[in-house]
Amino acid sequence: MKTESSHPFDLLTPDYMLDAVDAAGFLSDGRLLQLNSFENRVYQVGQEDGSPVIVKFYRPHRWSDEQILEEHAFSLFLADRDLPVVAPIENHGTSLFHCDDFSFAVFRRAGGHAPELANDDHLEQLGRTLARWHTCGSDRPYQTRPTLQIIDDIRTASTFLTNDVVDLNYRGQYRDVTGQILEKVEQQLAEHSFPLLNVHGDCHTGNILWRDERPHFVDLDDSLRAPAMQDIWMLLSGEHDEQQHQLRVLARGYDTFLPFPWSQTVLIDPLRLRRIINYDAWLAKRWDDPAFPPAFPWFESMNYWGNQVTLLQQQLRSLQTPL
Repeated sequence: MKTESSHPFDLLTPDYMLDAVDAAGFLSDGRLLQLNSFENRVYQVGQEDGSPVIVKFYRPHRWSDEQILEEHAFSLFLADRDLPVVAPIENHGTSLFHCDDFSFAVFRRAGGHAPELANDDHLEQLGRTLARWHTCGSDRPYQTRPTLQIIDDIRTASTFLTNDVVDLNYRGQYRDVTGQILEKVEQQLAEHSFPLLNVHGDCHTGNILWRDERPHFVDLDDSLRAPAMQDIWMLLSGEHDEQQHQLRVLARGYDTFLPFPWSQTVLIDPLRLRRIINYDAWLAKRWDDPAFPPAFPWFESMNYWGNQVTLLQQQLRSLQTPL
């Protein structure tokens, strides 16, 4: 089944994928629909018996089998405790399947829409659900998956971007602002230490499906050990006072099961900066994937880096006034 190709994902022809899914014991009816995903490749595959399934082909060499299986085991652990998580389907005693160099997993199809963050009922329910998740996230600490390192992650990503990626016209300004950010974040976090637990890791509205009056969480691909705030801050939006209100509503739900981690609000701006800088590094490292240049054509423009410098300068100022 293996042939020479310019990029590993080019091997994923329809026949290749359907054969792989059939071999794993999920007999397809030939229907295949690509879904929106860049880090991995995700498809809806029709089944001869029953509803279609969702198949995720993992990006080769990003995670080891042990790391993927540990995330799967945690997803199944949450589902067993009635947490609304779309966990992988097990077949023949495993949830991870292989075809040549590809690892893939199969999930039930789940419908729904994104939660409305302007809806206090949705926010409060999200707070309750995350507290239940975080209770379980303390029970089975990851052994092989990463641990969040805010300062190291910002330093590594910003150094890579400054040296190899940022437009030359803005490289000096980018180096200056990221250096100031690192200095300020190190000062803010120097005397803080927070408990770690297994978090979703990428808990934005695109990974939450609202159905049957509650959220359903999908795609734990970035799940890691981190403070609880890593799952909370991405549910905040708008101006400073709006975010303060959203925090209070989330806390009202969260307090039902766990005390809300108010002391961790000092992490919100550093986590936001980590995400901004890491996102650019991720795009740069994935640029050899043919799916990326057409989807992100602005990434190589000079104007983009000018805008990023301005954004980082604004975020640096926001470090002075944490929520």
